This record gives sequence, structure tokens and C-alpha cells, in this order.
Amino acid sequence: MNKYITSIILSLLLLVMGGNISFAQDSKLEISRNLSIFNNLYKELHTNYVDTIDAKASIETAINAMLYKLDPYNEYYDSDKAFKEFMTEEYAGIGSIHVLRDSATYITSIVEGFPAHKAGLKIGDQIIAINDTLVNKANINDISNKIRGQAGTNVKITVKRPYATDSIISFNITREIIKPDILPYYGVIKENIGYIALTSFKEDSYKRVKDALIELKKNPNIKAIVFDLRNNGGGLIDSSIDILSLFLPKNTEILQTRGRGGVIRDKYKTTNKPIDTKIPLAVLINEYSASAAEVVAGSLQDLDRAVIIGKRSFGKGLVQSTVSCGNNTYLKVTTAKYYLPSGRLIQALDYSHRNADGSVAPTPDSLTNVYHTANGREVRDGGGITPDITIKDHKYSEFSINASNKHLIEEYATFFAAHHPSIPAPQDFVITDSIYNDFKKFAHSRSFKYDKVSEKQIKALRKTVEDNGYMNDSISAQLDILENLLKHDLETDLNKNRQEISNLLSVSITERYYFSRGMLINSFIFDPIIDETAKTLLDSNKYSSILNPQNSKK
Repeated sequence: MNKYITSIILSLLLLVMGGNISFAQDSKLEISRNLSIFNNLYKELHTNYVDTIDAKASIETAINAMLYKLDPYNEYYDSDKAFKEFMTEEYAGIGSIHVLRDSATYITSIVEGFPAHKAGLKIGDQIIAINDTLVNKANINDISNKIRGQAGTNVKITVKRPYATDSIISFNITREIIKPDILPYYGVIKENIGYIALTSFKEDSYKRVKDALIELKKNPNIKAIVFDLRNNGGGLIDSSIDILSLFLPKNTEILQTRGRGGVIRDKYKTTNKPIDTKIPLAVLINEYSASAAEVVAGSLQDLDRAVIIGKRSFGKGLVQSTVSCGNNTYLKVTTAKYYLPSGRLIQALDYSHRNADGSVAPTPDSLTNVYHTANGREVRDGGGITPDITIKDHKYSEFSINASNKHLIEEYATFFAAHHPSIPAPQDFVITDSIYNDFKKFAHSRSFKYDKVSEKQIKALRKTVEDNGYMNDSISAQLDILENLLKHDLETDLNKNRQEISNLLSVSITERYYFSRGMLINSFIFDPIIDETAKTLLDSNKYSSILNPQNSKK
């Protein structure tokens, strides 16, 4: 085993064990002692264990367990290929996503413009063979590994296409480097609001967002900008600083990172000329907005430059750096914490203080500290970014959840697409009475079975009454009446939940014609966060009162 890697492993192991390592002589001796113990232990294990030990696998298990014990953001990469995929999120394949359902593999998403799309594969196709090898008993990881390969090489995909006359179709597809689009859409929504969605902070994120913003501002009707960071898991801190410079004056201090002992490692300021520091701006976040996305949202909130709308963000205030460990291996390790302009740290979980079972509890709101924005508004540390306007997700009914989870929605969307060569543009497509009635017929024809929660609860209540010896004819009769009153009926549930089902159908059908970009555009029609954001941005008094409540009181 590489001695350099062994040193890193054991040094980190001391941290897990609670050791406070310094560079004093005693600490160096302790490190040396523990390295010796580890080496001896592994040698004895390798010599005496009853079965043959896979050295690479066992060491990687030890490394990964140790790193995760510190915090879940430390990672070990055992090859240049694995490290490159992490850094770029690129891989060579055909650009499709698959899911295992009822022992069969279906294509559930296709990346627009990549080989699967260009070859003619469709969402809903069932993959039955790869390179003429049947895959009906393969797991999803095996299938993905067979589809992926070196860019420029070919793979043969055979599918069974639902609702097609010649249902067995084979495609010879040339693999390409697949690079997810970090900016899936920008454009105009609600007639006069510019919209930009960003899914990750990469090396080209700044240029992509800058170009989109410049293009939107060419439209004289644009009165405000929405920057959508929902589901954005973060990425490069430098990219987030560059993007902040689009909306803030040059040389504005954005961020500090502090390492062990609270020592300041870096201070970040905007270095580029802004595009617009005045236009009304809203940033959308949710519980999956993290890291660099929180730097952007939190900094704009602390500097009172934007209204933050949505749900509280994830709460990742830890900074990772990557180092080479030799032999084409790499370590991503947490080296600092970042602090926003107000001085707050938004890290939600303290991994150095775990519960007895190893879990980590979030910091209670009562124990968080108050900080202040540039205009004196209160903000808190210790739990992500709390929006200025919080909007909860719509709570779908049990029937709608069943229709989605049991694949009725996507099956009908596939059926619909097989019989309709085109639909209106994403921003214009809606589920009409005709389409919904057709969906109802489809559901009835499939004898759609779904979980009837109230019926389960009545049965549970009957059992409880019986188990406790209270059941008699009178109570049984009353329970019969209650059961009949709460009895589910497919037609009734389809009618009762029409709006929810229509929304789910709308985006699912749209994806089959316009891919993920179309889904996003179509969702604007019924997205409550978009509606609330538009109202806020276009109401100058409301917008100003949020960012500067002191002035609004005068």
C-alpha cells in the first residue's frame, strides 16, 4: 500500500478518534505510533484471516468509512477517471436515464441533443437487450455500465416500444461525452419578467448566466429578474462569486472562509463589472439548494440586493479542497467553513458533535444566533438560508401520489405521445377536457388499483376494537356505515383530483415532446412560487418593504 496514502488515512483516523493533532513532537510520535499499529494490524489481518482479503477493496472501505465519519463531503477517488467525472460531471454514454420497474427497465428521461435523442429512442421505451444480450434480469447499475463506454464507440440498444405496430426496434448508437446542461432555460415569463435557471456552479456558469442576463436586458419590457436556484446543489465557490458580480458593485466583499481554529483563509470580493445593480431581483431556493447556491442566495439577502423566495435551503457551509494522493488517487477534504457578508455561518449540521447512534441533529432555531443585513434586517445562522417569503410545496392527495408512484401518469403520457405527433408549445399546452376524459378512460381500462388509506384505517380500527374486546353488533354496524361513507371510487377520485392530476399529466406529456426544458416551461403555468414571485417583483412597494422595512415605515 502506498505509504503516502497510509499516512493520510491514519492521520485522518486520529481525527475520527477525537485526537487534537498539533505539530508538536508528542503529536508526531503519536501519529508514528498509530501508523505502526495500523500497518501491523493490517499485516496480521491479511496473514491470518480465514479467507483471502482484497487489499484494494478493504483499504477503500476503511478510507470511505473514516472520511464519512468526519463529514459526508470528504471523498476518495481511486482513479483519474473517477476524479474527472466528479470534477466535470461528464461521462461517455447516450444521454438517457433508466429505471427498473416490475423487473423491466424503462427509459424515463432523455437528454435533448445527445445520442439517445438523435437516434430516436423515446421515453417509455423498455430496454430488452444491449449488444444483443438480454437484460431482463440485470440490475439498473449493470445496465448503465453496459450503456456507458468510451466516447466514439458504438452500443446496440434493443427496445420494446409501447403502442407501436412494430414494437421491437434496435438502435446502433455512437457514444458521446454527456455533459448536463447547467442552464436549462432562460427567457421571459409572465410577459415582463426575465427568468434564468441554473442547476450547478461550474467553470462556464458565469459566462452562461452573464450571456443570458445581457440577452434578457435587451428586451425593453423586462422589469425584473428571477434567478432560479431550486435543486441547485452548488459547485465551485469562485463561480458563485463571479455570478454575484453580475448584480453587485465591483469590490463588494462577499465571503470569508475560515479554517481550523477560526483562522481566516480567504476573503472573496466581486472582481467583475456588474451588469445591473438596480433591477428588482428574486432568487428562488428550496431544501435542495446548497453550498455555492446558498452563497449566492445568502449574500444577496445579506446585502439586501434580492428577495429570497421558496423554502429554507439545505445548510452546507463547509468548503472542500482536492489534493492528489499519488498513484492517480485523489482526496476531497473539508478544509474550511464559509461565512456570509453578515458574518453568519449557515452550516445546519455539526458533525463534530454526533448523537450516541452516530446521527447528527440540526441546530434548533432557538440556539441559532441573530445577524443583520446591510439594511438592518434580522437573519440567522445555523440552518441554511431562510427565505424572505416562504412558500410551502403543494401537498398532493393520496390518490394523486398513487397515480404518480404507480406509474399511471407516465404510462398515459407514453400512450398519449404514441397517438399525437405534436402538441402546442410548452407555455401553451394544457390538459383539456378531451385529454382528461381520455385519461379517465385509460385509468378505467387498466383497472387502476391504488392504496385506499381510509379503508386501511377502518380495517385497523376494527382490529383494535376486536383486540380490546369492545366489538359488538352495534359498533360493527357503525363501522360498516363509516366504511361505506369513506369508500373510494375510481371515477369519484379522478374527478375530485382533476387539477392535481392535470398538472402532473401536463409536465409528463410535455417532457416527451420538449424534454426537461419543456417540462420546466410548462410548470410555470401552475407553479405557486412563480406566481408569488411575479406579484412581489411587480409590486414596487412590497418589494421595497421586504428589503428595507425601516424606510417603508416612514
